Amino acid sequence: MLARLRRKLIAITMLLVGLVLAGVLGSSLFSSALMQRGIVTDILERALSDGAAAVTVGDSSDKSTAELMLAVVVDVTDDGVIFDRTSFVDNVEDAVVSDVVREALDSPDDSGRATCYPVAWMKAHAAWGWRIAFVDTYLRGATLRAQALSTLTIFLVSMGAVFAISYVLSGWALRPVQRAWEQQRRFVSDASHELKTPLAVILANVQILESEDDLGEEARGWVERTADEARHMRGLVEDLLTLARADEQEATGPTQSHLASVDVTELVSGCALEFDAVAFERGCEISCDLEPRVSASADPERLGRVVRTLLDNATKYADAGSAVSVRVARDGRRAVLSVSNHGETIAPEDLEHLFDRFYRTDDARERQERGGFGLGLAIAKALVEGMGGKIGATSSTDGLTTFTVTLQARSAGGGLAR
Repeated sequence: MLARLRRKLIAITMLLVGLVLAGVLGSSLFSSALMQRGIVTDILERALSDGAAAVTVGDSSDKSTAELMLAVVVDVTDDGVIFDRTSFVDNVEDAVVSDVVREALDSPDDSGRATCYPVAWMKAHAAWGWRIAFVDTYLRGATLRAQALSTLTIFLVSMGAVFAISYVLSGWALRPVQRAWEQQRRFVSDASHELKTPLAVILANVQILESEDDLGEEARGWVERTADEARHMRGLVEDLLTLARADEQEATGPTQSHLASVDVTELVSGCALEFDAVAFERGCEISCDLEPRVSASADPERLGRVVRTLLDNATKYADAGSAVSVRVARDGRRAVLSVSNHGETIAPEDLEHLFDRFYRTDDARERQERGGFGLGLAIAKALVEGMGGKIGATSSTDGLTTFTVTLQARSAGGGLAR
């Protein structure tokens, strides 16, 4: 949990800083592009109006800021014949001039850019036909490309620095949370261990009392209720210990040492067979659709507990006379287990909390009838995530509720599926 929280903090920080940085750098690059485009347009407009090939851009009185731009001005008849050309650029080939003039005359626009050359052009009507001016934009384009490359470099270096800083600061900020989390986990684990011994003594004493023949009916009822509550408490302690171990594994990070190639089809088939009698007593049945030889990277004991939890939950809340559907299939690189039942529709606000600890959609009175403490699905989620998988639930308006477990599939040779 803490690792996910740290990743979220880093991601949020990088997203916010990245958006601001991208906005600033992008605005600067966009402003430069507009400025360069405005300069080129100004050159072409002055060249057309003055008929001169040398145009001063900027303040001509200030030699430090004024810039002399060279353009090519061509006068063309309506038939496309070039009869005058003014240029201080001696190395402009006639073929280039002819191609640009032809493209400008063919275009319905008054200005544009040549398709085959880094040239911007502009044309205007004249008494003899057309006057066309064009200027080389290669250097300005190269300047923009260089600025774009430097902008990208600055952005990447800055984001790398932000990641490093946010990684260090997030660890520092989460130290109190980590300390509290470890203390809570240690308390739950220690308290659960300490409760096991007195619970064992209570259950042993209760069993001795239940074996007494001269125990009155009223006293026997008290003893039986005490035994039931003690067994419930023992189950709660075992669940808390399981969650404490899952939290410890999550805190240390997932490892592959306890995982092996598990035949999910065979394991689910065995668990479904175990619950046939339970389903019959609860007024429903189990229907299996199991794809053969579906293997996954998992711990067989933990996966077995997850399957039994889902089957117990599905048969407990299924409508009388309905069928609990169990399906195992391979989906690309994943092994997918789904358990579905028809019952009461789970509200969307409850779906978000189904895997929370001690959360129950039914009321306290119903707990007396169906048992449980609201830890089964929380334990299943912790076990699945500890094996690198995912678990989720959906519920439709017609009462179809489906729990889905996704694990990393294994190939027939035992390796991870590619």
